[in-house]
Amino acid sequence: DKSNRNAKFVTCIALILEGKEHVFYGEIAGHIISERRGTSGFGYDSVFVPEGYEETFAQMGEEEKNKISHRAKAVKKLSEFLNTL
Repeated sequence: DKSNRNAKFVTCIALILEGKEHVFYGEIAGHIISERRGTSGFGYDSVFVPEGYEETFAQMGEEEKNKISHRAKAVKKLSEFLNTL
């Protein structure tokens, strides 16, 4: 269905520690726009608008994007886990 422009990006970080697997996921939902907007970032950044935002990842400042990105969410979960060790 070409009218469905919804998208979701997922990052998965796996850590094996003392033989036990730990997996940390981060995801962000949004939609794909038909024309590129913005010049920063890479890949899909200029066509992906996160849910609840008006700007593409490429239009956001790097600091703002890194706070909400799927990668940041996964890394935060990993960091929180490591802080419990």
